[in-house]
Amino acid sequence: MFSIVGTMLTGVTIGYLFRNISFLQHTEKSISCTILLLLFILGLSIGSNEQIIGNLAAFGWQAAILAVSATCGSILASWMVLKLFFAKGGKK
Repeated sequence: MFSIVGTMLTGVTIGYLFRNISFLQHTEKSISCTILLLLFILGLSIGSNEQIIGNLAAFGWQAAILAVSATCGSILASWMVLKLFFAKGGKK
């Protein structure tokens, strides 16, 4: 866990130090493509795992409930941040 967080913080630090390089300012599209490729490969590995596919009925509902709960929580939190910190016009 520490190696993952450390790697991410190292990337953030290097990105901050080299933020004025024009090449690094145009990486959004390549990052999106890379994430999509990683998700596709993750789907391939899950689909080829017989144990996961065999237990999909048992794990499916739990995963769906967790995913919906996480999505609803993220939407609620972002809405609260929008209303609290980015409200226009001040208090009425």
